[in-house]
Amino acid sequence: MGEGRLGPEFIEVESSKRNHRPQLAAAMAEARRVGATLPIAKLDRLSRNAGFIFALRDSGVDFICCEMPEANTLTVGLFAVIAQHERELISKRTKEALAVLKARGVALGMPANLTTKSIQQGQVVRQQNARENKENRQATRLAVLLRQQGHTLQQIAQELTSGDYRTRRGKNFDATAVCRLLNRHADSTETA
Repeated sequence: MGEGRLGPEFIEVESSKRNHRPQLAAAMAEARRVGATLPIAKLDRLSRNAGFIFALRDSGVDFICCEMPEANTLTVGLFAVIAQHERELISKRTKEALAVLKARGVALGMPANLTTKSIQQGQVVRQQNARENKENRQATRLAVLLRQQGHTLQQIAQELTSGDYRTRRGKNFDATAVCRLLNRHADSTETA
């Protein structure tokens, strides 16, 4: 890529506390392939695991952190350790606060405001997000064609996965996810 040109955009939905980050892996592969620099909004959103950030730093992919563009390998290492320490402190404080609430007899888990109506509203939003997701729309078209050709749900899932399609959350398709795609498609064609 020429200097100043932007490449494809990758949006990671996994938590920064996880090391399995499929969109980040794809972004790194693309940056490595074209010799580009990977821009990252905030270091602590990238990861709160120092080992993960050190592995990225040592992976051969150049990256720049937008919140501190002057960062070098020393400062990236320091901030990685600080971010991991902050994650550990947040976890400790959260566990302690939950233990205090539990000791006071507060019922943890299912919030009282999680009514049937709010559950249904959440389901509507999740379904709308899935329908509007570009990759889901492309995967749906392929799944419909394959289903019309007599493929099973599992065969369609394997075909989508081998074609590098992922669910809205970046996971491989399975038979259940394919069934949901096909059901949403059927619902949308009935209402159209």
